[in-house]
Formats: sequence, C-alpha cells, structure tokens
Amino acid sequence: MKDKINDDYETSRDTYLDLIEGGKESLELLIQVARESEHPRAFEVLSGMIKNIADVTDKLMDLNKKHKEVTAPDKQEAKQITNNNVFLGSTTDLQRFLQDESKVIDDVVHTQDDG
Repeated sequence: MKDKINDDYETSRDTYLDLIEGGKESLELLIQVARESEHPRAFEVLSGMIKNIADVTDKLMDLNKKHKEVTAPDKQEAKQITNNNVFLGSTTDLQRFLQDESKVIDDVVHTQDDG
C-alpha cells in the first residue's frame, strides 16, 4: 500500500513539475508575443498563463503536504502523554488526604449538584 502511495506521489509530482517547466517555457514565448504585438488580448493570455503556473505550483506544495500527512506515523503512536501528579505536603497530610478521599469526592459531587 505504501509503495502505491509513493508511486502515485512521484507520478503526480513529476507531472506537476513538467507542467511548471512547460508553462515557464510558454511564458517566455507569450512575453515576446505580447511585447511585439502590444495587443491587449496577448497581455490577457499572458496574465492567465502566469496565474495557471502559480496555481500548479500551489498544487505541488499541497501535494507535498498531503504526502507528508499520509506517510507520517500514526498520530496516536506519535503522541505519548505522561501525566505526573506530585503531592506537596507531609506524610501526615497525605494520610489525612487518603482517609478523607471519600469525603472530598462527596463534597465535589454535592457542590456540582448545588451549582
């Protein structure tokens, strides 16, 4: 499956790069035509060609971003959260806390019911 994804990515990337290169060559020709003819339509076509090349370049960047997302390791595996709880107090305070734990939970439940 990963091989197919990589093959598709490479094919798409090569196609986009070819389109950009061809567009740049055509752009040079259109610039010459627009300069020589000074016709408004030639400049309109030139403007469209510039926009098309920019769009294909943007799509190439999107392709790279999508490929990175698809081939990245699973986000659940990548994120391992460790929570460390620290008690600051004496051992006597800790023992009181553990003995009164049910009271604390009851107080929280009653407080939420009242609110």
